[in-house]
Amino acid sequence: MRDQDGERDGTRGDGRNDTPHDQEPSPDPEPRPDPEPHRDRGPRHDREPQHDEAPRHDREPRRGRPRSAAAERAILDAVIALLEAGEPLAGLSIERIARTAGVGKATIYRRWSGKEELFVDVVRDMEPDDPQISGTEGLADLRILLESLRTRGLAQRSSALLHNIFAQMKSHPKLWDEYFGTVIAPRRAAMLAAVRRAVAAGELRDDLDVELIDDLFVGPVLVRTVHRPEAPLPDDLVDRLMTALLQGLAPRRV
Repeated sequence: MRDQDGERDGTRGDGRNDTPHDQEPSPDPEPRPDPEPHRDRGPRHDREPQHDEAPRHDREPRRGRPRSAAAERAILDAVIALLEAGEPLAGLSIERIARTAGVGKATIYRRWSGKEELFVDVVRDMEPDDPQISGTEGLADLRILLESLRTRGLAQRSSALLHNIFAQMKSHPKLWDEYFGTVIAPRRAAMLAAVRRAVAAGELRDDLDVELIDDLFVGPVLVRTVHRPEAPLPDDLVDRLMTALLQGLAPRRV
């Protein structure tokens, strides 16, 4: 039986298809009606390799990457729909998610090793995308990253579901550790790297600890987004914050 990924639900224990690579695949059966005609299925991933591509069996196996964007979208939407219906994170099972998405369990396990990894991707899907930065600028990149932190705070405030998910995640250490390791830690590393570039470029003092400088910039935004949910997050918050820190908080001498 094939799920909407176009793949057989049953796979070998090592995750590979039973069809040898050196055999031509048997022709597909007569196409079935698309169960979700309104979805954009995107390009097919089961096409024959072009002349300038390496044979499929000579390539590195694709670990955890979707073979069908439509199947992944259906899985993420299924989790969101179940959460919106009031199901707690702890109560969701892979079987329930697969049934709701209209896919086989194997389709989920080809993409995610378990529920924690899947739930992290659900949260990332609901959050604003991480911003693109130059990777060479200092203060300019720092400003972009701080603005992204502010907009994520706004997203949590405007989405009761996202706020509820974060509250549940913090009561599940394994899930929170997965989110911290794959999402928060890389964001913090990007922020620290931007601070180091600003120091190297002479935009920030070089006699202070880099992590302390990072905390001075990030801390006020985190306080307003996490600890003071009633505090305003105006559009000019990041500019005002950076100006205040760069000019210093001591009174100006006449």
